[in-house]
Amino acid sequence: MHPLVELAKRAVEEYARQHRRLASPARFPDEFRRPAGAFVSIKKMGELRGCIGTIAPRHAELPDEVIENAISACSGDPRFMPVEPDELADLSYSVDVLGQPEPVGGREDLDPKIYGVIVKKGLRHGILLPDLEGVDTVEKQLSITKRKAGLRPDEEGCELERFRVTRYR
Repeated sequence: MHPLVELAKRAVEEYARQHRRLASPARFPDEFRRPAGAFVSIKKMGELRGCIGTIAPRHAELPDEVIENAISACSGDPRFMPVEPDELADLSYSVDVLGQPEPVGGREDLDPKIYGVIVKKGLRHGILLPDLEGVDTVEKQLSITKRKAGLRPDEEGCELERFRVTRYR
């Protein structure tokens, strides 16, 4: 298991069992001792159980970002009840480390298998990670992301940004 995924798993287990934040690891590979946005996804028997993340980093180092987002994914995703200790054995995890978002001119610059997308209009914004099951067209990717932003799928005049991720499982 990748060290970031192991860290997310340990953070969820500590929080679900003890309601405590896992301490920042004293030792961690140097390549991850940098700030970065990250998403932690939790699945139970292949079905989404929680997913929370940050576009821009809130912590100085990625391990702290992963710990916070793992706790939020297991206890603060509004779509799900908090993870209970008796579920822990059935959970699997992935961690997506985000690259820097970049503006795009239009749909032709997007590819849902390669790029995640951020949609902005006024104070509303939505984000969708790349390479998600069932999201195989730009139209579907934008429609989902606009709904997440509280916008109509056919809403015009939105700013678009794309980003790459490195996914660890």
